[in-house]
Amino acid sequence: MTKQDIEIILEEVKDLVNLPNNKLISLMDKLSTEFDETKNSIIDLSYHLDNVEALYNKILNEYEKRSK
Repeated sequence: MTKQDIEIILEEVKDLVNLPNNKLISLMDKLSTEFDETKNSIIDLSYHLDNVEALYNKILNEYEKRSK
């Protein structure tokens, strides 16, 4: 979802009471999909960050052994 898509939804939400049910369902579907994709991205990035940290620490330990 692009920034423009979010801005459109924000505008539509201002008149939420007057939106038809099919539009509400459409917005909920879009937001649900965006939520799931964002959540999965965060999880994937968390695993990646953990692996980068573990590799860095392993290399740092070896470097410190050699520096003594």
